[in-house]
Amino acid sequence: MNASSAIAANPAFAHAAEDKHPKGLYVLFATEMWERFSFYSMLALFTLYLRDPAEGFGWTAAQATTLYANYLMFVYASPLIGGFIADRFTGYRKAVMIGGFFFMAGHGLLSIPALWAVYLALTCLVIGNGFFKPNVSTMVGNLYPEGSHLKDRAYNIFYMGINIGAFIAPIVMEVVKAKFGFHPAFAVAAFGMLISVGILWYFKSLVEHPDDLANRKRNAATEKANVAATAVDAPPSGVSDQERDETAPRSADQTRQDTMNAVPDWKRIAALIVIFLIVIVFWMAFHQNGSTLTYWADDNTAWNVSGTISNSINAFWVVTLTFPLIWFWGYLDKRGKEPATPTKMAIGMTLTGLSFVVLWYAATVGESQTPTAQQLAAGEFRINERVVKNLAAQGVPKDVLDRIVAAKDADGKNLIYGVKFSPKEDAATKQMMSGEQHLMNALNTVVPGQAAQYREAFMQKAYLFRVSPFWLVFAYAVVTLGELMLSPMGLSLVSKVAPIRLRGLLMGGWFGATAIGNKLTQIGVFWDIWLQSTFFLVLAGMALVMAVVLFLLLKPLKKAMPGV
Repeated sequence: MNASSAIAANPAFAHAAEDKHPKGLYVLFATEMWERFSFYSMLALFTLYLRDPAEGFGWTAAQATTLYANYLMFVYASPLIGGFIADRFTGYRKAVMIGGFFFMAGHGLLSIPALWAVYLALTCLVIGNGFFKPNVSTMVGNLYPEGSHLKDRAYNIFYMGINIGAFIAPIVMEVVKAKFGFHPAFAVAAFGMLISVGILWYFKSLVEHPDDLANRKRNAATEKANVAATAVDAPPSGVSDQERDETAPRSADQTRQDTMNAVPDWKRIAALIVIFLIVIVFWMAFHQNGSTLTYWADDNTAWNVSGTISNSINAFWVVTLTFPLIWFWGYLDKRGKEPATPTKMAIGMTLTGLSFVVLWYAATVGESQTPTAQQLAAGEFRINERVVKNLAAQGVPKDVLDRIVAAKDADGKNLIYGVKFSPKEDAATKQMMSGEQHLMNALNTVVPGQAAQYREAFMQKAYLFRVSPFWLVFAYAVVTLGELMLSPMGLSLVSKVAPIRLRGLLMGGWFGATAIGNKLTQIGVFWDIWLQSTFFLVLAGMALVMAVVLFLLLKPLKKAMPGV
């Protein structure tokens, strides 16, 4: 079956044939948006739930972080298996439905206050993501004829749906958790997944045809026939002169696909594997937003919202920048100047490195600050893990530090590792105490008679150096622009380059690279060992080195993936 007959036989292609996106794209947009709402709702609360002594299990930060990192690794590795199963047995839409039901079960189990339910829930979520994530992404590409120039734009739109869900989730969870608690919040995540599955089921006619397993097998056979035809400079199998005339407006797309089909499968697969290996570093750096960037936002910026909410900055920028970027690529395309997908990805990796250069500079500014008398008198103090290490180096005994850290309620915030000493009203005099007075009162409460002895150490080492939060917002804008040139482009690339019979498996390979990158986010263990500026500089260097490697490989990659 060639492109023209596929379009004629498939209602889902109707708009794509007219240079418009098919309705099925918006079905998958909504399906993925609600699935990501569900997914990120769980992530926003999970480690907090594990550490909470009342509703959760009172785990330490190290225990919670370890389980979280392992979960992320497995949840992004499972698409390799889910993609293979969809390729060979179930088809993509059925696989997505199966994944959706496992997701619902997993989030529902988290609403049960028992540790066994947590482990069973994580198992369901790993299986659910394995079936759902690679196959809904593959379905997007299958809505379009082979070689369609609309795929890049489609994946950008689809990716915006992902991030609308990611943007809303932490905000909703913050409200629900504060009012009702953890377990009802997890139930809300399950309800979001129910909406996702319901949308896909109700509008299945708009996405059903691209998922037809027998049709994909026919297309795979046609792909091989077209390779042979191209090799002898003959028309693709089954294309009459009349059909060729009728499809003349689409000839550029078909020619592009014929050129791709002429490349041996192993070369195309090898090129994708090279891309997968390079983007591992991107995901390692990018997913610091769930750990070290959140710590930095809380500890070192003048940021007055919770770390949970600050995680929405990236999603905000995705929603804001997606359509301008789509317009920009379209503008270049009309003038024949749109860069190839590997070039876009190299630019994206460069932007990722530059975003951490921004953070390195901001951290350097913060580390160079020296508190003035006025800042010490009116400033804010905090005892966190880094400060405790600094105080220990200044000779403050461990027993004193242990009592300080254990004083969760010193400023009414009930923080485990974030005891703040801020300007505060004295209950007796109704006058505002300075930060220093508040600090001394808190110390006298926790370590009676010893506060004066360690005053200088605390004044110098517990002062909270802060920089403008706009550094963080700007860095997120830069890394998000890089993300938009890497992540949706990667999904589109797999859809265009992977042989039809292996498309689900190789889409799973993309998410497998994400899984490895997620595991490597444990480079964050150096956050409390290195200077923060050093940490950001290392990440910047790694991303920029990978950008250089990708630029150097552009020529062979373009040969292995022509026309993308």
